[in-house]
Amino acid sequence: MADQKTIEVLLVEDDPGDVLMTREAFEHNKVRNRLSVVSDGVSALEFLRKQGEHADAPTPDLILLDLNLPRMDGREVLEALKSDAALRSIPVVVLTTSEAEEDVLRMYSLHANAYVTKPVDFDRFIDVVRQIDEFFVEVVRLPGR
Repeated sequence: MADQKTIEVLLVEDDPGDVLMTREAFEHNKVRNRLSVVSDGVSALEFLRKQGEHADAPTPDLILLDLNLPRMDGREVLEALKSDAALRSIPVVVLTTSEAEEDVLRMYSLHANAYVTKPVDFDRFIDVVRQIDEFFVEVVRLPGR
């Protein structure tokens, strides 16, 4: 574990409780990744494009994206970033409460890298975040790494 990589993670989530659970999951799992958070789709694209207050934002190595967001929903965010040559190589894990098959199909057709339904149980949520982290940090080779 000493050679564990640290990656930049962008969490796009409007529910403060889910943001808190994600932060706690990172801390509980001793995840050293840096977590940035934005709470709506417009802010997500501004962050990714380093616009406005996000001019100095780090380029994320991984995006955790909720679907049901204010201002611009996660479906629109995913479509916009996968249409942008500068952003499309960033892996996106859709992390949402939606279990709707049409959402699953649409997100994969828009080139999501994974679709994960958020567990409501905190211990299970921690486990899911740990598994996502282990996969993207220890198993997968990310662009530019």
